[in-house]
Amino acid sequence: MDLLKWSKRPAAGVDAKKPEVNVLRGLIARATTPLLPDDYLHLINPLWSARELRGRVVEVRRETENSATVVIRTGWGFPETYRPGQYVGIGLQVEGRWHWRSYSLTSFGDTHDDTISVTVKANPDGFLSTHLVDGVAPGTVIRLAAPKGDFHLPEPPPDSILFLTAGSGITPVMAMLRSLRSHDTVLDIVHVHSAPTRDDVIFLDELEGMDADLLSYDLQLQLTSVDGKFDIDQLDVVVPDWRDRHCWSCGPVAMLDAIEERYREAGLRDQLHVERFAIARTDVGGEGGTVTFAKSGKTAEIDGATTILEAGEDQGIVMPFGCRMGICQTCVVPLAGGYVRDLRSGEEHREGERIQTCISAVSGECTFDL
Repeated sequence: MDLLKWSKRPAAGVDAKKPEVNVLRGLIARATTPLLPDDYLHLINPLWSARELRGRVVEVRRETENSATVVIRTGWGFPETYRPGQYVGIGLQVEGRWHWRSYSLTSFGDTHDDTISVTVKANPDGFLSTHLVDGVAPGTVIRLAAPKGDFHLPEPPPDSILFLTAGSGITPVMAMLRSLRSHDTVLDIVHVHSAPTRDDVIFLDELEGMDADLLSYDLQLQLTSVDGKFDIDQLDVVVPDWRDRHCWSCGPVAMLDAIEERYREAGLRDQLHVERFAIARTDVGGEGGTVTFAKSGKTAEIDGATTILEAGEDQGIVMPFGCRMGICQTCVVPLAGGYVRDLRSGEEHREGERIQTCISAVSGECTFDL
């Protein structure tokens, strides 16, 4: 057993589809120390890495004027299966810096052909989303984080479902719909989706095709430029039996807040499943300050709206992250010194506490052992 551990250790940290492969990689690593197999294999194929998950962009397919589907061939160690509705972390090197964000998978859970897809809407304030939609070229090698998230259908799924989506909130639900259709799963589904115009509806042709072909799928488009924004008070009229359905909802913060409140008032909060792409930040004042990353020897002056996670990534530091919304706890690290402020509640945290870097900003000054 000790010999086995000794041989595997240099290649540990990434789950292999065949665990015995790690033993072989570990033995090669011992034989080539101080170099690891990656130092040679990346010259043959950049996707052969035991140190990190990687992928290569295969295709960028335009969906609307400001959104595109990015098809990625996954490298060694990427999970063979995942749940439709989960998200994946993507790291892209731009101008010498690695930028990380999480995006919902629009492929539906089977990587038998070693490809996955994400559909990204370019945000005017989103550096990476804009680059993925307009600037990433096929053949680009990217870093990946394994799929995560609790926003997915159970097994077996409920007989009747309500999807409430808006804008790019369609993306995780699209993975669910594609999975259900591929497995010929017949469910009673009502789908209310909002977008400014028909030209802004991501996957419009596919959604309308399912609406025409499947008696069990009812698509109701809310074109906000004509019909106005979806009002939760319309629910009794639009979906009279909504109380009998389990609901999956994804979209803007205000819309999700209203839906959560309605389900809570009806005593049905356990029937509602929500995916948020942004955190609701408070208006509690904060002037920012100085953040120090002690192990990296880097310091940054940031404003009160920039998160510790964003500040670290801007400095080129590899920061732990997951959902980037304060839900999954992947980014939690100890605060070595100073103070930070929770952007959602305004609550201040001090030295010795463990904080979520994705929803915390500096309050005066703070230090992390990163």
